[in-house]
Amino acid sequence: MLLAIDTATQAVTVAVHDGATVVAEQAHDDTRRHTELLAPTISDVLREAGLRPRDLSAIAVGVGPGPFTGLRVGVVTARTMGLALGIPVHGVCSLDAIAHAVLAAGQQQRFLVASDARRKEVYWAAYDVTEQGVRRTDGPDVARAVDLPAHLRGLPTAGRGVDLYPEALPHALPQRDVSAGALATFVTGALRRGETLLDPQPLYLRRPDAVPQAERKPATPVTS
Repeated sequence: MLLAIDTATQAVTVAVHDGATVVAEQAHDDTRRHTELLAPTISDVLREAGLRPRDLSAIAVGVGPGPFTGLRVGVVTARTMGLALGIPVHGVCSLDAIAHAVLAAGQQQRFLVASDARRKEVYWAAYDVTEQGVRRTDGPDVARAVDLPAHLRGLPTAGRGVDLYPEALPHALPQRDVSAGALATFVTGALRRGETLLDPQPLYLRRPDAVPQAERKPATPVTS
C-alpha cells in the first residue's frame, strides 16, 4: 500500500494506492492551512481505505517546486512517517505529478505546467507526450509568466498560472493542482518498472519569502 502526499500547490492532497488502483483520495483547497489540514487528511484517507499506518509499504511525496512553507509541510511529514514506520519515501517533482494528471485526462500534444510561485512569478516546466508517457523537456524553473519564451506561452497550460496570468498563458487546460491519486499512480508504475525516483528533499528554486532578521549590532555609546 502506497500513501501519496503533496502540499506544493494550493491544495493539500492525499491518496492511497493498492498497487492496482487508487482506493481513497481527498484534497482541500486552502493555501493558508496546509499544516493544520495535512495530518487529519492523512488519517481520514487511511480510515476510508480501511488501513492503519503500519499497513503502508511506501510513501510518495511531491517535492515541489512550491512556496517554501507549504511545500515543507508535506516533505517533512512524509519523511517523519517513513522513518517512524521503517518504509521508503519517494520524491516526485510536483509539476511532473500535474503533468501525469494531464496525460491521464487524454492530452496528446506538447504542453506546459505553470503553478503559482507568488511574487508575480510561476514555477514552470514543459512536457512532450510520447508512447511511454510524458517527458519533461524544459524546466523546472521560475519566472514571470510574461517573460517565458513565446513558444512556451503558446502551449496548452495546466496549473494555477493560467488563472493568475491569462493574458500571458491563454490556452488553459483544466488541471490546476497536484492530484495525489495521479502522483500515486505514477509512482506505482515507476516502481514496477524499476525506475529511480527522487530523494524526498524539497526542490527550492529560490530563497524563501521569509528570512530571519539580521542580528542587530549593539548601539555605540555616545560619549561627550
